Amino acid sequence: MEQNVFEIVTESTERTEKLGAIFSTYLEKGSFVAMYGDLGAGKTAFVRGIVSRLIPEAYVTSPTYTIVNEYANDDIKICHFDMYRINSEDDLESIGFYDYLKDGICIAEWCENIQTELPEERFDIFFEKISENERKIAVIKVGEADED
Repeated sequence: MEQNVFEIVTESTERTEKLGAIFSTYLEKGSFVAMYGDLGAGKTAFVRGIVSRLIPEAYVTSPTYTIVNEYANDDIKICHFDMYRINSEDDLESIGFYDYLKDGICIAEWCENIQTELPEERFDIFFEKISENERKIAVIKVGEADED
């Protein structure tokens, strides 16, 4: 089941970060966030917002070259992935992806590349660059069971 959580247009990087901070209230240990969007669409800014609320002392950078950045404090661990250069299940295995899923919150950029390996329950977030400053961001909750 898919459920639209929200869709919004932000008009600056600061607003995208603030939206990430607000979105962080939906997250808990074991949450997975799959992000989609072109370069410069606001994915890392959104992650900065999430981390700023949950681990304020952390300094967030893009994991483009490291593939995964970890941020942690005594309460929570956040693993921030860049899947741009990941092409197979073997690649995921080699970076320890499946082990990271066991603890903390996982956030992955470029999930187009790992679609078949994503957890069934997750948030899908779609980023679209509308103009130099504006970003359209849509958040969808995927895989949550219907409650009777």
